[in-house]
Amino acid sequence: MSNQRVASRYAKSIMELSLEKGRLEEVHTDFQRLTALAASNNELALVLRNPVVTSDKKLNILKALFAKGADALTMTFFEIVSRKNREEILLDVAREFENQYNLHKSIQVAEVTTTFPIDDTLRSEFAEVVKEISGKKSVQLVEKINPDLIGGYILTVNDRQIDESLSSKLRQLKTQFTQNHYESKI
Repeated sequence: MSNQRVASRYAKSIMELSLEKGRLEEVHTDFQRLTALAASNNELALVLRNPVVTSDKKLNILKALFAKGADALTMTFFEIVSRKNREEILLDVAREFENQYNLHKSIQVAEVTTTFPIDDTLRSEFAEVVKEISGKKSVQLVEKINPDLIGGYILTVNDRQIDESLSSKLRQLKTQFTQNHYESKI
């Protein structure tokens, strides 16, 4: 079975259990923390995926990282995953848990790329556009800055992309000029 399917099943299990116990927000915070730790420290991801490092050592690392402030349900989940020697999928479980959490809370994650940092007015306008596209109640914008766009923006919602950047408009013009339909074909 692929790691993605296994991670999805583990995430679904911990999601249902945390909903049942009323600990969804705490578990969500712990998984966000795990994802942030792995993003800021590549060695954590490497250790979790390393088959040479024993499961006990990986569990001790997780316990040390989450010693303060972690929910007991999350720590129990880490222990179960460790007993089954599945630590390599923990980061995949965290990502899948985030997806299921967003689905449960009706949150749409969208990415907006501009040439400058956007202000609150633009942020709210983008949020309204994303709400209209997705039909979800709330929006979480991931903001990126790319000066190569020259101007405009690129808005990505799920598999849909709205490209209103000047660089894409210039590329379109360039292709139109290369296909000169008015040139004599003599």
